[in-house]
Amino acid sequence: MAAPTTTPADYAAAYVMEPMTAAHWLAVTPMALCIAFGAILMMIRHRTHWHPPVALAGLALLVLNNVLLLMQVMADGPLTMMMGRWLPPFGIAITVDLTGALLALAAAIVAFCGALYAHVDISNSGRRYGFYPLLMLLMAGVCGAFLTGDIFNLYVWFEVLLISSFGLLILGSEREQLDGALKYAVLNLMATTLFLISVAYLYGIFGTLNMADIATKVPDYAETAPLMTLTALFILAFSMKAAAFPVNFWLPASYHTPRVVVSALFAGLLTKVGIYAMIRVVVMLFPVEREALSLVIAVVAALTMILGAMGALAQNDIRRFLGFVVIAGIGNMMAGIAIGSNLAVGAAIFYALHSILLMTALYLVAGEIARIGGHFRLDRVAGLWAVAPLFGAVTLALFFAASGLPPFSGFWPKALLVKASIDIGAWWLAASVLVSGFLTTIAFGRVFLFSFWRPVAVVGEAAMTAAPAIQAGALRWRMAPILILTGFIVWFGLFPDSLIVVSQDAASGLLDPTTYIRSVFPEGGVR
Repeated sequence: MAAPTTTPADYAAAYVMEPMTAAHWLAVTPMALCIAFGAILMMIRHRTHWHPPVALAGLALLVLNNVLLLMQVMADGPLTMMMGRWLPPFGIAITVDLTGALLALAAAIVAFCGALYAHVDISNSGRRYGFYPLLMLLMAGVCGAFLTGDIFNLYVWFEVLLISSFGLLILGSEREQLDGALKYAVLNLMATTLFLISVAYLYGIFGTLNMADIATKVPDYAETAPLMTLTALFILAFSMKAAAFPVNFWLPASYHTPRVVVSALFAGLLTKVGIYAMIRVVVMLFPVEREALSLVIAVVAALTMILGAMGALAQNDIRRFLGFVVIAGIGNMMAGIAIGSNLAVGAAIFYALHSILLMTALYLVAGEIARIGGHFRLDRVAGLWAVAPLFGAVTLALFFAASGLPPFSGFWPKALLVKASIDIGAWWLAASVLVSGFLTTIAFGRVFLFSFWRPVAVVGEAAMTAAPAIQAGALRWRMAPILILTGFIVWFGLFPDSLIVVSQDAASGLLDPTTYIRSVFPEGGVR
């Protein structure tokens, strides 16, 4: 019989012994907050009139938390909280750097604006079927993906946002929605499966899923492990998630089917999670392999942006038109990843922030064009400038921003991408950015001329018969989120210096992840 021992257990060998500070809790609060408010909304599912104010309160707290989180990261560098206080790399790390904090804040802002618009866009039936709980679950997945420091948990948060997006996509159960949901589900499930296979492959090589731990081990495996194959698998999986060429056909086939506010949130958030994952994994973890595959990524980027712009030119439905604009933007961000310099990666981050805000606003604008003009088809809408001149001016500003014209936010990341391309001698890639921007400008000009400046007599009285609804005040309520997002876009365009600087700092943290690694392993290595 073993004698009892009085030797105290050495908890320091397995647990983080330092007490958690309030700043550490900021890192995990976004996911906890979204899940908690989603649960509250489920508990009051029979009191649907409470859903909008409760969801708006939760999302306002999310914005506040993410503002404080960004300020903390900007002041003190990357922040890590180990779940369950297990030491890394065995515990699950929530690691927040500038890139994750910036994107999480942008996501929270558009979610708040989306919930504001949904107050009039989502009917009581849509609330009963769970729009607001699904929105909170979607935001839990988006924030979790941006803030996790564990690559398997990146996959888990992808699954969370994917499950909630299925529910949002079929809200209403119309035939068109079910058809779009099928196309969306098949391609995204294939991408998710490929992502999971890549994660298993990665774990088999490195024996760890902690991103900081992987970053320290990659150089040791450069000569012995098939890292090029692994990187290519990740690029393919994330390209499918982000809707890059040639696996982009699911996006314009599905994003035009749900409610306008759902399309707006999807366009603003979901493809950017795919781009973020590509930046995090390919740029930070596998820089040598990224360099070797840079030409392939650049060609895919050029084809994505050019074909996206050409697809936009060919559309008659405004929502399908915007789907191709989303694709063209993905090409611009992938161009930054392909170049891989600090300037280019910073431009990709800037563009992602710009696109999150802009694409959400553009889909909300599309909803208002249809609400005022009576249809989403360009051949059925006309004369909107005479009916709603303020709305027309806001729409024109957003169209300029999407085209990359000064003085709006879309100009600066494209200018930085062109400069970064020229710096490495990739004139053809710089030309692709410019040609894509030119085609996009023509496409947006066509939409504006058809829907706002064309006389009503050309298409009949459809636009004017909808005009009395504008005077009722509902338009002003729906315009509030559009004006908030437009304000950010104009602000970033007129005063881009601060965002350029912070985007470049975020890129520096990805290209040299020393501070990221030290936030996870303060003593300089795995214990």
